[in-house]
Amino acid sequence: MFDGLTLSPTNWDADAPPGLEFLFEARVKLHLPPRDTGPMPDGNRVIFMIKGGTFEGPHLRGHVVPDSGADWIRIRPDGTGVLDVRFCLETHDNALLYVHWQGRTWSAPEDAEYAFDVEKPDDPAGAWRYYFRAAPQFETGDPRYAWLNNIVAVTKSRTGDGGPIHRVFAVT
Repeated sequence: MFDGLTLSPTNWDADAPPGLEFLFEARVKLHLPPRDTGPMPDGNRVIFMIKGGTFEGPHLRGHVVPDSGADWIRIRPDGTGVLDVRFCLETHDNALLYVHWQGRTWSAPEDAEYAFDVEKPDDPAGAWRYYFRAAPQFETGDPRYAWLNNIVAVTKSRTGDGGPIHRVFAVT
């Protein structure tokens, strides 16, 4: 069980910024091409169906359950992508985790094609060219992972190798 998020007065500083603890990296694979709903009053909706993938880190590892959800991105008129992501993870020891998150992605107009190109090779050094952040929330009934039901998490993500690559952190 993850014990890094215990409540304690030791070293508590109400004025200090929150910390981050790395949980895992998820490499999500997508069915391509995405579906585009076309122009709507508040932008275009682009739907990426989840194909599968893997996740691994010091606290969690397993696979992305194939065809268990999608990434419904709304591209606003200003070019910002508003993320609405939902799918399931299955841990190496067979716990099922539902994850859903909202976030934002944007770039300069000249970098938009690069940012949305999920088929390019993974390029961590080039990910500075776009902003891709989200706040996942987890739900599970498995007591081994119940701590996930009670945390705030954030991602620092990039695209490549067939989908998004999410580095997930618990806010401490």
